[in-house]
Amino acid sequence: MLDIGIVGATGYTGYELIQIIARHPQARLVWATSESSAGQRISDLYPTPDDTRLIRFDDAPLARAAAIFFCLPHAASMEAVARARAAGVRAIDLSADFRLPDPAVYERWYDTPHTQTHLLKTAVYGLCEVNREAIAGAELVANPGCYPTSVNLGLWPLARAGALGPRIIADSKSGVSGAGRKLRLGSHFVEINENMVPYSIGYAHRHIAEMELILGQNIPDVQITFSPHLIPVNRGILSTIYVTLDPGLDEKAVRDIYREAYAAEPFIHLLPPGRTATLRHTVNTNRVAIGVTPLPRPGEWIITASEDNLLKGASGQAVQNMNIMFGLDETLGLL
Repeated sequence: MLDIGIVGATGYTGYELIQIIARHPQARLVWATSESSAGQRISDLYPTPDDTRLIRFDDAPLARAAAIFFCLPHAASMEAVARARAAGVRAIDLSADFRLPDPAVYERWYDTPHTQTHLLKTAVYGLCEVNREAIAGAELVANPGCYPTSVNLGLWPLARAGALGPRIIADSKSGVSGAGRKLRLGSHFVEINENMVPYSIGYAHRHIAEMELILGQNIPDVQITFSPHLIPVNRGILSTIYVTLDPGLDEKAVRDIYREAYAAEPFIHLLPPGRTATLRHTVNTNRVAIGVTPLPRPGEWIITASEDNLLKGASGQAVQNMNIMFGLDETLGLL
């Protein structure tokens, strides 16, 4: 039985982790932190029977946990993760603080210097289907961002096969929970209901760096235009991705590339011909659904990929990473 700690347990990703760990047959929550709600119980903040009392991070018995999940804002995880690693505890960080191996790239996108660069050398990017071998036995895993998980898993087989052209246009829609639980004007009901809001479009959103990290391994000159949107649903991400492939590939050949890459993957659902991914394929699960659509013009394709932003895009993938790290069946606790 793995003893688990959660740092920053009262946000949406923290609460999802609490629910997954509660049903996990080989893990149990032993402590959870919240700086703003210390002293209260989880059941005081969410409609749950979990009466775990929240504590401050400084009071957390780090060494009691076999693994700690960090659900903190970007830049806030660096020192906390460093303290856990100094205590010899494995860490799974859901922020962006350890996703980018180059500190200069991190500073360019997050506008703050990295203070724990020595840990970047040991951090593994936790995209399970791509980095499973490195994740197994890792001491520090950087859980991927929600948008990059959908785009990268939607395109990685094509990039790996050398079939994907460098020009990529990704149009992604996300539920409001992706903005976090903290109150802000843009996520108020009246602002988002019956509305759709593009933001950080073109080459501005921080998650582009993770798309370049993964897809750039096979496409050094990759050019990504990324347009995220907030839509009036609670959860889910749908990415519609426009790409150019080798014009000699027909639909069967493209589908064979996906089948070869994902045949043994428990959470990847390649949709049949003529079907496109929707939110309902994946919401409340740890799955990614992928649709492949050829266009009449040779070499032009649309790839659709959906996921639950709080599960495969965050907490579900984090537990999948934990399972792999400790040599467990990676589907444990996950739907």
